[in-house]
Amino acid sequence: MGDFVLSGGEPASFVFVDALVRLLPGVLGNKDSIKEESFENHLLEYPQYTKPREWEGKSPPEVLFSGDHAKIKGWRLSQSEAITRRQRPDLWKKYLEKKNEKH
Repeated sequence: MGDFVLSGGEPASFVFVDALVRLLPGVLGNKDSIKEESFENHLLEYPQYTKPREWEGKSPPEVLFSGDHAKIKGWRLSQSEAITRRQRPDLWKKYLEKKNEKH
C-alpha cells in the first residue's frame, strides 16, 4: 500500500484482515487467481487491461489479443520480471535465487 498516515488503527486493521481472509478457500471467485498475483513467486504482477480496447490513444499489446496462450504467458512473465526488477530489487533478488535453485 505504500507510505501513508492514517487517522486511526481501524483502516489498517481492515487491510490486514482483507489480506488474510482472501487466502481462505472459497473467498476469491477463482481459486487459481491467487497463483498469478503480486508477490507470488517473488514477482510483482503484470499489467492489467480492461475495456475500452483503446483509451486516450493507448491500447494493450497485440499479443494479448492473439489467442496464443503460451505467448501471452511469456509476455506476462517478462512484464512481471521487468516491473519487479525496476520497482522491487529485494524481490528480484529472491526471484533470481529461487529460479537458480530450480536449475
